[in-house]
Amino acid sequence: MSNSLLIRALTAGGALALLGACEPVEIGQNPTPNAASVLPLPSPMSVEQQSLAPAAAVEVDDPTGAVASVDTTSLSDENDFEAVAARQSIESDAKRLAESRAKYVVIEPTDLPVRPGTNEISIIEYALRTTNPVGVQIYRRSGLYNEELYLRSCNFYASPSEAQQVFLKRSGPKMDWMGLDPDGDGFACSWDPTPFRLAGSSG
Repeated sequence: MSNSLLIRALTAGGALALLGACEPVEIGQNPTPNAASVLPLPSPMSVEQQSLAPAAAVEVDDPTGAVASVDTTSLSDENDFEAVAARQSIESDAKRLAESRAKYVVIEPTDLPVRPGTNEISIIEYALRTTNPVGVQIYRRSGLYNEELYLRSCNFYASPSEAQQVFLKRSGPKMDWMGLDPDGDGFACSWDPTPFRLAGSSG
């Protein structure tokens, strides 16, 4: 037998051996995969348990270089009456209340300043006489705040200074019939006395 015939015989024999190792598959039927070549999928229950498992601790870098462990599994107990009652007492509550009252400052309103020789109210003088910050209520208001009415009333004036001038002349600061000072700080619309106070203190 020649070398070419021998090579052909060996090739045909190997192909037949491979075909014999394969399982026959009928037409229209899906082949059965080899169990050794298929990786098992994790069960849904194990995946759910892993996703719901809380982290026991988180490492946080400390400014000193040390690594601190912070427990993230516990919630704040500020809404737990028994836990708060165990830390606080009636005496400590009374002490905190007294400290808060000591910081409370009552600002008595004064008469509106008037320009000399006229009946016009000076908003500059008013800014220098008042000391409360913008947004701090010192005058009582009805509490019926209408933002749309407030914006429409303020937009009626060319500037916040003009609105403050009219506000003080008509009813302010004790009363707010025009709806220009709903927060009761004595300042209409977005008028701010801070620039006048800074100029007065520097001069």
